[in-house]
Amino acid sequence: MGLSISVGLLHDQARNDPEGFEHHRRAFERLGAALAAEGIDWQEPPADPAAPQDPAFSGGFPYHYVTRLRRVLALTGRGEPVTPAEDGAAARERERELIQDEASRFASHLICHADNAGYYVPVDFADPLFLPAEAGVAGAGMVGSTQRLLHELTTVAPALGITGAEPGGVPGGPFESEQYAWHQLHRACLASLAGGHAIVFH
Repeated sequence: MGLSISVGLLHDQARNDPEGFEHHRRAFERLGAALAAEGIDWQEPPADPAAPQDPAFSGGFPYHYVTRLRRVLALTGRGEPVTPAEDGAAARERERELIQDEASRFASHLICHADNAGYYVPVDFADPLFLPAEAGVAGAGMVGSTQRLLHELTTVAPALGITGAEPGGVPGGPFESEQYAWHQLHRACLASLAGGHAIVFH
């Protein structure tokens, strides 16, 4: 099991999965209404199965990849050296505490987001949103900005040895999982900005 990431989800499902299309269409309506209540004007673009494919993305990775990428962002934000993640229960607990401490600042769009559900929308707002439970938005109501996620990815790229955005540029080594997650999220951000679609974690 792992995290799936989609951009242009409705466009694909309109062609291939009518039941899934209706489920996600309603979810996007709830998201749009909840954002409007926060003063943010955005709606997922309508899907037309007969139209050419929009710029889109579909990918994913194991859940712990994004946790390790969040760890790198937390270390970078503190100005601390970025060392390879360690294995073992004690190391994982230190990692969890580091990320939780950064999450308590309510500032990072990468960190303040559910692992397995939720959205990033292509609207530039400063802090992650925490929508009320009654809005019924997946991911515990945490919504991030595509633009801010892209900025955070750019911030950590040098620490991971990333100099280009193409997946083929992943050099491997001790940061291979972080690099893979970085490239997947980076591609999703570019597709989101190009087509006006949300990035969907599911």
